[in-house]
Amino acid sequence: MKKIFYSIVIAASLISCDLDRFPYDSVASDELFESDGGLLSATGGSYALLKGDGNGYGFAPQLHRISEYPGDNVSLSGTTTDPLFYTYNYHNITTGYRTNDVWSSGYKAIVGCNKVIELATEGESAESDQLIGENYYLRAYTYFQLVNVFGRPYIQGTSNLGVPLKLTSDINDIPDRNTVGEVYDQVVADLLKAESLMSISKTNAYATKEAAQALLSRVYLYMGLNDKAIAYADKVINSGRFSLVPKDELSNYFKKVPEENPETIFCLRSTEESDYTNGWYTVGSLYANIEGSGWGEMYASSSYLDLINQHPADARKGFIDPQYETDDNGNKYPAVYWINENYTYQFRRTFESEGQTFFTHEDVDYQVHQEAVAGQTRYYFTNSANEKVYVNKTFDMFKRNGYPKFYILKASGQEGVPHLWSPVISRLAEMYLIKAEAYAKLNNATAALENVNIIRQRAGIPVYESTADFPEGKDLLEIVLEERRLELAFEGHRKFDVFRNNLTMDRRYPGTHLTGSDPYFEILPTDDRVIEYIPESQINAQPSLIQND
Repeated sequence: MKKIFYSIVIAASLISCDLDRFPYDSVASDELFESDGGLLSATGGSYALLKGDGNGYGFAPQLHRISEYPGDNVSLSGTTTDPLFYTYNYHNITTGYRTNDVWSSGYKAIVGCNKVIELATEGESAESDQLIGENYYLRAYTYFQLVNVFGRPYIQGTSNLGVPLKLTSDINDIPDRNTVGEVYDQVVADLLKAESLMSISKTNAYATKEAAQALLSRVYLYMGLNDKAIAYADKVINSGRFSLVPKDELSNYFKKVPEENPETIFCLRSTEESDYTNGWYTVGSLYANIEGSGWGEMYASSSYLDLINQHPADARKGFIDPQYETDDNGNKYPAVYWINENYTYQFRRTFESEGQTFFTHEDVDYQVHQEAVAGQTRYYFTNSANEKVYVNKTFDMFKRNGYPKFYILKASGQEGVPHLWSPVISRLAEMYLIKAEAYAKLNNATAALENVNIIRQRAGIPVYESTADFPEGKDLLEIVLEERRLELAFEGHRKFDVFRNNLTMDRRYPGTHLTGSDPYFEILPTDDRVIEYIPESQINAQPSLIQND
């Protein structure tokens, strides 16, 4: 079993393909170095393992679920026996096949990278050095994600257990868990090596020098090395290779042909021809039903919606697709909704009378009033206890189990295919947000706001002239992290962003994470379940692996 676990089989069969068109189609390891294209084919095999398949298996799809579902941006509308439910509600289990898939596919890719690094010779050509550098990058990226999933945040201590550092292709080399600090050190070393080796300008479907610099910037941020995080973000920004997608195209960011997106630094490229079946088991399928494809059962949370709705003109609202009910003529039903003390949605259709808006609740008609709060129009009614209850004025929506269907579109729609998705690993907007966070932690408010405002301006919302513009009670770091949340929502960052900053995950909003016994309303950064269990099957294969508490 140990040999199976650490095997370097990259795929079951040799696939003949145009690697420029399908850069991640894989080949069997035995044939990797029998032709001039062996190095290229071997590298393509590692991309393939990380990208995953059209049925939602593999590293990137499972990583998304494990990193996004425990955050505060999503709300599940039902229960399920799928182990994703236990990641979502923090009642994690040791036998979940999704965490095992992340572990096993990640290590298969790592060993594939090790094979290339061992057998290739540096300095023979710029092309071969580029490919060797890509393997260093892919290994670093995989270890970085694995240690964040299975090891506690770096900022909580470098002596905590991380993941095993497997740095050879020898099947008899079976290391135990290294510390978080040791894994991070390896990640940094690999990325610096990758940066030094890669000199060829490729599309964003491949790792490049700038991709290594972008990931280094994030790694340094996680480590608290803020000056280095800024320096490496600047390397990417100043390369001149990337530009922000304009505001009027922002909602179509993930629908574009990935190589034609000027903001994406690196993505794991999927194509309809080689990576798509019917869309039902893709990452996007749980977020939306599009053209009859997809379950559409996990929606944007009320917590996230409250934040983004502070600015109705925010272009990022285009990533949310509310499913409104309509009459036979296609007209929507005006409505208000609020969330009661039991974290349950309350929708009521409204009607007009003498120029005023009303709704009926528990056989009583209530008037909807409005007022200006912090420069924004807020709506409310006064309940029977003479208390203001703030409401959202909108339209009635289709619901599932009482949860309104706020579809999420960031993992769907690429090139017009319902749930085709190329996971974006790094993009330019993140570089500005990394700089903003790093500057905030260095107490440089002017520089932090300069970078935050670049993102806010692109989104079409007001910029901050100074800290005096902040909402009451908000400090600089909160403002920066809110902007990061708005910009990078549903891209697999939020859980890590909360806990690496020693913050509490607040999940006091509607969703089935609050059903059943012992629900988690809040998750402290010190809680055991901030990290996943090591998969039981891996411990069975290697009993010396120490399980997480």
